[in-house]
Amino acid sequence: MSSFLYGLGRSAYRHRLRVVLAWLAVLVVLGAASAAVSKGFDENFSLPGTESQTALDSLKRTFPQAGGTTAQVVVVPRDGESVRSAAAKKAINASAKRFDKVPQVDSVSGPFDKYAKGQVADDRSAAIITVTFAVPQVDIDPATLDEMQQQGAELQAALPGSQVSVGGDAYGGSTPGVSPSEGVGVLVALIVLWLTLGSLRAAGMPLLTALLGVGLTIALIFGATGFATVSSTTPLLALMLGLAVGIDYALFITSRHRDQLGEGMDPEESVARAVATAGSAVVFAGMTVMIALVGLSVAGIPFLSIMGVAAAVGVAIAVLIALTLLPALLGFFGARLRPKQKDAAKKKDRGAKTPTRAARPPRAPRVGLARRWVRIVTKVPVLTVVLVLVALGTMAYPAKDLRIALPSNATAAPGTPVRVTYDLVAEHFGQGYNGPLVAATIVGSDDPLGVMDGMADELRDLPGVASVPLATPNEDADTGIIQVIPDGAPDSETTKQLVRDIRALEPHFQQEYGVATAVTGFTAVGIDISDRLGAALVPFGILVVGLSLVLLTMVFRSVAVPVKATVGFLLSVGAAFGATAMVFEYGWLGSVFNVEQTAPVISFLPILLMGILFGLAMDYEVFLVSRMREEYVHQVARAGAPSRAIARAAVENGFVASSRVVVAAAVIMLSVFGAFVPEGDGPIKTIGFGLAVGVFVDAFVVRMTLVPAVLTLLGTKAWWLPRWIDRRLPSFDVEGEGLAHQVSLERWPSPDDRHLVVAEGLRVGDWDDVAPAVLPGQVLVVEGPTAAESTALLLMLSGRMPLREAAPGRTVRARTAGFVLPEQAGRVRRRTAYVDCAASTDLPRELAELARARPDVVFLDRVDALTDPGGDPDARAALARTFDAVATDGTAAAVVAVADRSALETLLRSPGQVLDLRHLPALAQA
Repeated sequence: MSSFLYGLGRSAYRHRLRVVLAWLAVLVVLGAASAAVSKGFDENFSLPGTESQTALDSLKRTFPQAGGTTAQVVVVPRDGESVRSAAAKKAINASAKRFDKVPQVDSVSGPFDKYAKGQVADDRSAAIITVTFAVPQVDIDPATLDEMQQQGAELQAALPGSQVSVGGDAYGGSTPGVSPSEGVGVLVALIVLWLTLGSLRAAGMPLLTALLGVGLTIALIFGATGFATVSSTTPLLALMLGLAVGIDYALFITSRHRDQLGEGMDPEESVARAVATAGSAVVFAGMTVMIALVGLSVAGIPFLSIMGVAAAVGVAIAVLIALTLLPALLGFFGARLRPKQKDAAKKKDRGAKTPTRAARPPRAPRVGLARRWVRIVTKVPVLTVVLVLVALGTMAYPAKDLRIALPSNATAAPGTPVRVTYDLVAEHFGQGYNGPLVAATIVGSDDPLGVMDGMADELRDLPGVASVPLATPNEDADTGIIQVIPDGAPDSETTKQLVRDIRALEPHFQQEYGVATAVTGFTAVGIDISDRLGAALVPFGILVVGLSLVLLTMVFRSVAVPVKATVGFLLSVGAAFGATAMVFEYGWLGSVFNVEQTAPVISFLPILLMGILFGLAMDYEVFLVSRMREEYVHQVARAGAPSRAIARAAVENGFVASSRVVVAAAVIMLSVFGAFVPEGDGPIKTIGFGLAVGVFVDAFVVRMTLVPAVLTLLGTKAWWLPRWIDRRLPSFDVEGEGLAHQVSLERWPSPDDRHLVVAEGLRVGDWDDVAPAVLPGQVLVVEGPTAAESTALLLMLSGRMPLREAAPGRTVRARTAGFVLPEQAGRVRRRTAYVDCAASTDLPRELAELARARPDVVFLDRVDALTDPGGDPDARAALARTFDAVATDGTAAAVVAVADRSALETLLRSPGQVLDLRHLPALAQA
């Protein structure tokens, strides 16, 4: 992959204006399209296939009054007055008639209507007007909601000293916005970039590209609302995650580019190599985040799947922008981003003018902060490991008390209509009135009213039931509903238990009354979603842990490193859960984080937090540990054998080389995630807090403290991998070793070399130094003791099989059609042709097609059958024409494998070359 990214970075650099204009065009087109098709956000979460959702969908058809979107108008008269006073009743009844005339309203139930029950508080201190809309919440016109508020204000004016609040489900799903605190987070990120990169120009580019990526993602999400149910949390999550990863990914590439410019590299070459090396790690990190986010669909909940896919698309856009737009922007600045070099001459002159003092012993070299830190944590590694495990275990302990639930109006921003209405209902009617349960039945009795009354009486006797204000069949008497008001709030444990108790009565109701019963309502749906998400957490965790083990084993070719990384990830997640429980469940430091009341966190927080932190943890692991592995491999190569001292030095040097960028990336993540905590609304506050804590713990406690200690403790064993696993795992060249090999051979064997095929050190069969060389217009005849060995050589040279390992001390080098193997094997395959003559059913046609395709090199395997005088004359003629074309054209070459070359001599116009595998290393003219 590094080879592909190298070419992509160079191409983006050279065509920088086109790349920038293309991305701007995409932004404009997506923005216009999303504005044309977007609708509002929908907070009516659903869970297809569950009892509650199936019953709710059925009620919307058979009993629409029970399943529509509603608004509540709460009327609280002046202290000491009753809502049943003549003046209050007159004003409320008149207002109910006016509400009925508001556009999109289907029906209005006043508190004093004939069949109204439970809409007047027991102490007559409040009353509720219930307004049912004819359309779903997402389709309610904002003008309709404004008129509802206006009617509420008129009712309040008609009752001097009263309080009237209009809220309810109809006011959910407002378009999310950002607050000034998010701007502060972006400003902090810019400062960190400036300090890290040492240039305001360089610091601005990661921020610019991240904002563009966020703009594209938000446009896509708003457009998706026209076709799918999208929660209002989705765009804010995409904004938060897109900013964080967009800035970090661009930082990794820009930092590598600046380092290379500081070493004197040409700007174009530096951009290409930065994209190939740091860009490979960016692709790996982005893939892990995307896989984890898409993996949220494991829960089988549509709105969560959409949220995960939307966030994954945002990460994918951030990766694409970092690999294409960023190199283009770096190209506009060219060498101007090169770090300034100190003027040694001026420094020397200033030193000459300084009065000399008495000779003093030379000072010891200054030890940087990173080196001092890694030496502290690795001095007694066992102690460091124990302290970290105890600290994070203690921090994770409160996670056992973390409660989850869907967001309700109880968590809305104070002062908003939905929050004020919710609080008034809870105060005057009880907490349970904000989350009524509905027992839906299929009535098949001749006495539907008696059935409903009997069931209602039994439900009133259940613990946790405050009241049963309604039990009635519909107009067709085929469906009935029983409204149950719980004692507890919608997200309380008592309400959850009540749902389980009512469902447990279903066999009894079936036997006693002959009816099927299902518990539904938005509260029951929310409970089912929370239960489903809680049950999905373990399978999702297994998926994530298994994925991290496989991916990290591919990258680091080690057993210990993936296991250590995965344990560290689980510690980070546990600490994030524990800290979230401390603040939002226990209320600790609530004033610091602007948490006004404790409440359960949103149901999908644990699984979402686990998915995002997984990607970010792997991000830090790759950038930190890959440098340690690189140091270890290089030092072992120089020393000739591994040792514990080399392993310890590799950990220290790798940490020092990479810690600066990792610290900057973590601080940027903290500033972006933390910015959503002070003024964040509802779920986004808890998500931002959990991610901020998780990033801090993972970056500074796990990766930069626990990881060096564990690797130092393991020594050389940290980099051990059984050979049978190593052979079966694909290689993921994050460190760019393949690219370094490719670049080193671009001018091999000489800058003006014309060979179409050239190699040395190849291993074929029992031979370790096979060295073919073919110029344009030549034919190389490979003659071997077995057909398998000749075939292996042709497959290797044509990029269709990996190069065999050379013997110790031998270097394998190979180029075909101008491209280096194995890094550019894909390009080699596109520029060459391979034909197995023994397996071909129509060789003349295949060779004719080759003549039209004009490949650079033709590889013809197992030609022996065609050289037999009794063979196909058309095939022999086509083969002869192929050889003639190579000889006369002078721009292509052919490599032919036979068991005996003598039979080919009559077909060859020019003698060509012979590579005799039986008498290596002989390479002679035929």
